[in-house]
This record gives sequence, structure tokens and C-alpha cells, in this order.
Amino acid sequence: MSETPKPPAPATPVPATGAPATPAAVAPRQTPAGQTPAGQTPAGRATPNWGPPAMNPLHGPWIPVSLWGRRWAGPGRPASPATLLAIVVAAVVAALSLPLDRPGLGWMVTAVAGVAALVVARFAPYPSGVPVPLVSWRAPALPPARFAWSAATVLLLSAGTLRAAGWLFALCVLTAAVTSALAVAGGRSMRGMVVATMLAPFSVLRALPWLIRGLARIRRGGPSGSGVRVAATVAVSVALLVVFGALFASADAAFSRMLDSIVPDMRVDTVVRWCFIFAVTAGLLSGAAYLRAAPPDLSGWDRPGTRTVRRLEWAVPLCLLVAMFAVFVGVQLTVLFGGAAHVLETEGLTYAEYARSGFWQLLVVTGLTLLVLAGAARWAPRDSRTDRVLIRVVLGALAGLTLVIVASALHRMDLYADTYGLTRLRVLVALCEVWLGVVFVLVLVAGVRLRAAWLPRVAVGAGVFALLALVAANPDGLIADRNVDRFARTHKIDTWYLSTLSPDAVPALDRLPQPERDCALGPIALGLHADPDDWRGTNYGRSRARDLLAARPVASDRRCPTWYGSD
Repeated sequence: MSETPKPPAPATPVPATGAPATPAAVAPRQTPAGQTPAGQTPAGRATPNWGPPAMNPLHGPWIPVSLWGRRWAGPGRPASPATLLAIVVAAVVAALSLPLDRPGLGWMVTAVAGVAALVVARFAPYPSGVPVPLVSWRAPALPPARFAWSAATVLLLSAGTLRAAGWLFALCVLTAAVTSALAVAGGRSMRGMVVATMLAPFSVLRALPWLIRGLARIRRGGPSGSGVRVAATVAVSVALLVVFGALFASADAAFSRMLDSIVPDMRVDTVVRWCFIFAVTAGLLSGAAYLRAAPPDLSGWDRPGTRTVRRLEWAVPLCLLVAMFAVFVGVQLTVLFGGAAHVLETEGLTYAEYARSGFWQLLVVTGLTLLVLAGAARWAPRDSRTDRVLIRVVLGALAGLTLVIVASALHRMDLYADTYGLTRLRVLVALCEVWLGVVFVLVLVAGVRLRAAWLPRVAVGAGVFALLALVAANPDGLIADRNVDRFARTHKIDTWYLSTLSPDAVPALDRLPQPERDCALGPIALGLHADPDDWRGTNYGRSRARDLLAARPVASDRRCPTWYGSD
């Protein structure tokens, strides 16, 4: 019997030029007779392999597909050895230098180490032999503003080296969290910046598999026994430092004192604090390095809105609002230029009572007006010349009138503080009012050409600059100075409130006469004596306060009268 000829085997499809190779387009590997190629059944049908990309060379490595899609696909390759080493070194530096209970030099050291680690992680090359993903797309480039956000983060965390006020440094740390997220994730519009800030916590979780794949590749790619050699090197280095350090310390008292100030006590709580700071810092830096390696695509959030309303639908309400603002501003001008006699005759109130009753309402009006301007700028049509002129006139008039309201609110706050004294809350709200005034000036500038893509970033940058300016101005010192000057005029002072200020206020409180000086400085002096600083907590404000109090000690047995006149 003649054998029936077998049909020819189908040709293997070849991918088109420039298209990524897929598993179906790769010719099967030749294997010895009687063996089955990996990833195939005995019948020759390919079976899916869902293992890690590095364990399956035929299938990649591919960019991981996640629920974020192409908006934030993540890096195509695992973390490089340089990235892992930089994160570990920066986390160790943070664990050894970061003081959690006070502002100090350690915060600046940690900030610089973190930025250096991210720079190394960004520009360190991958070792040879690491495959490039077959399917990839270019990550969006971050704007040059990332350098300004990075510098702002370092400056904000460095404020702890200059000022001792804990509330001020807490504001700096919170603001630094926002600026650091903008530095690694980008964002041009207000929505884009909000999304970039919200992605920061998710980046820590997404960085874990990225780091694990990097560690796995190091274990597979490193020479045999490399881990043992590294551990032996570290052990020998530590042993040499301990032995020779102990000998030098026993030989010289000055060196022993320096070593005691640098090396902390090895207590259980110290080790727990080290582990906690190391874990938190390593997680934050891992998320930042992940974001920097593959920033999210926020272009969809940065585009201006396309949905608009009709001309009358936005123009009529805003024109009525402008008319109300104009009437209010007319009244405010008579108050500003009429003086205290005009207010006393027309309102039946003292000038200070009038100022106190209206400041908070004007602050709310200023914030709501900014939201109204943002909504109108987004949804008002700009198709015709009439639309564009109407937007400029209405929004410009509203912003200009609001500037007068801002000036009125600041004038009221000045009178309020002059009568009742200056406090931290009043300093903060006055600073917010000044920042809102700057934002309205920026709105007027943007309305000239109706192009405001730069406005959100500049407005946030102005807020960061205002906070840094507050750090430079020493707010607790300003509060103390204002209250001391007020005491010279009225002989009324709240020594209890002044004693709750930070050591930054000591130079101003040192000008008080007795017994008010000892009453205001007594609790501050006790706190400085009971809680000394090591090198991690080095702080200019506390150091200066200690020098002044050492030159003029405070009597601790004095009875202190208080007057709660700061309302």
C-alpha cells in the first residue's frame, strides 16, 4: 500500500517590521527526540506560562499589565542594583540621624540623603545582560519644575535646623510631602497636581514587586558566594571600627566625649526607633524611585475642560456678584479712610471690636471668590470675541474688587492684633490672606491673554514661598515682640501664653522687665534644661536660647501673675 503524502507544515509567521515579537511569532526550539519543549504539551500546543517574566524568556520580559493601564504602566525592568543600594544607604542614614521628637539637623541630613538616593536611582545604568522589554512605551517627561519642587522639599525639611517651633515645622513637613510628590510625579494643572499627590501612597505598594524582582535578579545573576563575601566585608569593617574606636576612646578623653555624642545608647527603644525609621524611609524612597522611573501620564488631567455653558448662564450671576462686591467695597473704603471716629459714630462699636467681628467672614469670602473664578474660567465659552472680552471684564472686576476686600481684612487683623495681642493662629490666617491676595494678582495677569496653564503651579509655588518666608521671619519671635511692645503701652500681658512659645521667642521675651521676664521664660528654660540636644537635634533657635538663658538665668521660685487678654 502506498503511503498518503502528508501536507506540508505551515510556515511560521514573521512579525511585521517594527512590531514587537510575540510568542506565536517565535520558532519553537529544537529539542532531542523523545523530549517535549518547555511550555508545550506532547501534542505541540502551546500552554500559557503565567510565571514571572524572568522565569519565562520566551514571553518577555513584558511590561506588567495592571488596573492602571497605560496611564501608569510602571517601569519595564526590575529595580537596578544601584537603586536598591541607594535606597538602603539613605534609609540607614535616616535611621541614624532623624530625630522624631523635635526639629533638628537630622531632618536636613535625611532630606539630602533621600534626594541623592533618587538621583542615583534615576541615572544609574542597568548592568549588562538585563534584557530590554519587547513591548514598551516612552514614559512622559516631567516638566523642569520638578527641580524647583525638589529644592523646596529640601528647604522645607531644613527649616528644623533654623527654627525650634514644632507647629511651624509640622506645617513644613506636610508641605514637603506635597512638593516631593510633585517632584517625582509631575502635574501641571490643579487636578493633575492633586492626582499626583494622591498617587504617592499607591506608589509605595506598587514598588514592592518592582524591588522584589530586582532582588531576585541580583541573586540569580551574581557570582556564587557573593552574598557571603558582602556579609564578611561588612562584619570585618564593623569589627575594625569597634576595636580601634574603643582603643582611641580609652586613650583620649576628648575623642571619647565626641564619640559619646555621636554614637547613641544601644537601648531597646533606640533599636525599635531605628527599625521604624528605616522601614518608613525605605518605603517612601522606594515609592519615589518607582514614580521617578516611570511617572504616570497625567496629560488627561492637565487638559482644559471642553464642556461650556451659555453666555447668560454664567454672566448674569457673576455680574450680580460683581455689583454686590462693588457696594461692599464702597463701604469698606469709607471705613478705611474714615478712621476710628467714623466707625464709632456709625456702628456703635470700637475700632477693635469692628475689626474682630468681620475678619473671618472676609477670609471666607476671599476663598469662595477664588472658587467662583476657577469655575467661571473653566466653563465660560471663549469662541467669539464678545465672549473673551466679557470674561476679561467680569472676572477682572471681580478679582480687582476682591483685592480691596483682602486689604480690608488685613487691616482688620492688624487692628485686632494691636488690641488683643498676636497669636499663632492670627499669624497663620494673615499669611493665608496675603497668599490669596497674591493669587488674585496672578489671576489678573492670566486674564490678559486668557492663558493660565502656568497659574496652578505658580499659585502653589507662591504658597510654598510664603511658608518659607514665615520660617525666615521667625513667627514665635514676632509674636513675642508684638506682645512685649504692647505691654510697654498697656501694661497688660499674658505671660502664660508667652511661656508656651518655642525657644525662638527667648530673645524677644528677654526684653521684659521682672517679674514678667521670669514668668514667661521659666517654663521654656526648664524644657531646655530637661531635654538637651545631641547632634541630630542641632537647632539654631534652641542653641541661641540656651546661650541667653545661661548669661541671665531665670528664677524658678517666682510667683507669676497671668492676664488672659489674648482672646
